[in-house]
Amino acid sequence: MNPLNAQAIFDTLKGKFGDSVVELQSEGCSPAYVVVAPGSIKEVARFLKDAPALSFDSLMCLSGVDYKDNFAVTYHVYSMANRHSVGLKAMLPRENPSLPSVDDVWPAANFQEREAYDLLGIVFEGSKDLRRILLPPDWEGHPLRKDYKYPESYHGIKV
Repeated sequence: MNPLNAQAIFDTLKGKFGDSVVELQSEGCSPAYVVVAPGSIKEVARFLKDAPALSFDSLMCLSGVDYKDNFAVTYHVYSMANRHSVGLKAMLPRENPSLPSVDDVWPAANFQEREAYDLLGIVFEGSKDLRRILLPPDWEGHPLRKDYKYPESYHGIKV
């Protein structure tokens, strides 16, 4: 099977999910990103994995991004069988950023969602194990947020 390009993947998703698929961002991006409404990310992810023409069986990377005014979660996915790739992006509000977990679609998402939760405070609803992964459980705040104020000490130890 020939790899699909980003426009073909976007058109397939737009046809299936309508307004939940917001736009294709391809200028200066490799791979191109399909922007998806946060509440639909799990449904879109499941379709990307299960549809034979798409067969995105590998989550290569999941990242949280702080754009100062809002957050995003990006997903780089790849199809081993079809040899095509695409990015997904879900934009989130600054206050209470959350979206459904995809750890039951791609199990590799678990650790990556935990990292985005730990460092940026993005909540992945329905996660199998949403807890801090890099910082101690009693650490206050999320240090990769642009508005994070670093503590002067932790348990009496100067930081």
